[in-house]
Amino acid sequence: MITVGIDIGSLSTKSAILGPDNEILAVDVRLTGGDNQKSAIRTFNASLELTQLTERDVDFVVTTGYGRENVPFSDKYVSEITCHAKGMHLVMPEVRTILDIGGQDSKAIHVDEEGSVVNFQMNDKCAAGSGRFLEVCARALGLSLDELGDVSKKAEKGATMSSMCTVFAESEVVSLVAVGTPVEEIVKGIHESIAKRAASLMKVVGIHGPIGMSGGVAKNSGMIEALEDILDAKIGVSNYPQVNGALGAALIGQRLALRKAS
Repeated sequence: MITVGIDIGSLSTKSAILGPDNEILAVDVRLTGGDNQKSAIRTFNASLELTQLTERDVDFVVTTGYGRENVPFSDKYVSEITCHAKGMHLVMPEVRTILDIGGQDSKAIHVDEEGSVVNFQMNDKCAAGSGRFLEVCARALGLSLDELGDVSKKAEKGATMSSMCTVFAESEVVSLVAVGTPVEEIVKGIHESIAKRAASLMKVVGIHGPIGMSGGVAKNSGMIEALEDILDAKIGVSNYPQVNGALGAALIGQRLALRKAS
């Protein structure tokens, strides 16, 4: 049984292929750009090439994310909340509270021992505390997103960030630089402000058992450190944090394909 999950996000589109016994055969990540349908097709083809499979070998395709209804070859589209829960359960079954920080939003999800959603809270009204927020701040400092984690670890304290609005974040960062605030303190302050916002979101849902983080921001070690400090808890990160939703979609595809075949 071969299934593909595709997660079409606002900034990036991800795909994952699962084989027999839920083995992860391939994953792919690429920028969404202005045409999410084309990005879905590209990541689908790219992941197939990694496994030398063809479209005919695929039994079921499940799509999720913002563009989930815009993929013509999708067999089923599913809520990203459900897919993130199932994806995390596949790779880290012990996790009961999930924090996902994506390009434009963030989600806190409480799951049970089966990986089913018990409760969730989502911040999708603005990009505050999201990957976009980090991207804007990094650009203002002349840094890449990949550099933020290492830079923040050089600081003993974080600069105070008074605004979490992405629109004003760049101006605030520029102002901090202008008064001579060390770059590492600014970056640490950015991470701390996002961590506080994320912690508030998680507390609405309730923090239960082990915590796992997914989304591209989970690859930022400085962000993980800030979250662990404010929550006073260990944050687990899988080997595939950015494709967690796609993995969950592919896992759901396995169940649906078996049902279809029976």
